[in-house]
Amino acid sequence: MTIGKSIRLERIINRDTGRTIIVPLDHGVTVGPIAGIADMRETVTNIVAGGANAVLMHKGVVRCGHRARGRDVGLIIHLSASTSLSPFPNAKTLVCTVEEGMRLGADAVSVHVNLGDATEARMLDDMGRVTEAAVSWGIPVLAMMYARGPKISNEFDADVVAHCARVGNELGADIVKVPYTGDPDSFAKVVAGCCVPVVIAGGPKTDTTRGFLTMIADSVMAGGSGLSVGRNIFQDPDPAKLLAAVTAIVHEGKSVDAAMEMLGRGE
Repeated sequence: MTIGKSIRLERIINRDTGRTIIVPLDHGVTVGPIAGIADMRETVTNIVAGGANAVLMHKGVVRCGHRARGRDVGLIIHLSASTSLSPFPNAKTLVCTVEEGMRLGADAVSVHVNLGDATEARMLDDMGRVTEAAVSWGIPVLAMMYARGPKISNEFDADVVAHCARVGNELGADIVKVPYTGDPDSFAKVVAGCCVPVVIAGGPKTDTTRGFLTMIADSVMAGGSGLSVGRNIFQDPDPAKLLAAVTAIVHEGKSVDAAMEMLGRGE
């Protein structure tokens, strides 16, 4: 690994804990300006106040979230896109390059691949091209790896998720993002088959705060390197306070009960 990539990774991953809290804000392309990301600058301000390590967004809203004051935060620029309006929403296409991301100040770039989709081959080809360019420039790549297609009966199955993580690893990602498999034992198998940091995705907003924090704590206990979660954080009534509780679990080793006490709310 080049020194440039090492320095950039340390802007994304806490160098002392080896873990990270990433908050994706790329939902505007997929589903529009949903609650929590309409005012990007306010959203980023709350996320930084809570202690997140990095935000992830598309190239056009980098200027909308730049605050020019306060604590800095890592920037990951997402290169892939599709919309919920498309008849093929799982077919991701590249809308930005590694070089363009770097010109915008990115510390890392991210790419999304849906294994099992009819367009899997094109997405894998795109990922190969991204990781090749990223190596040339010494910039880390986060791979969002999901199993979505007619042959996938359960995208949370541990063997399926482990396969997704391994593909991301094999094709050159520096961080792999996958769904949580539901329990620490099965997720430990996912982590064991991947020699780069594995972070969990958030998915739809969870029913309870305790359930959300427990998922995070269990994934870390299983060897995970943190999380890359959007809606469960930026749609919370108090994102900064919730992130402080998440930080206590991920970077300080606090229990779920201790984190819930910090929040001072019910389940």
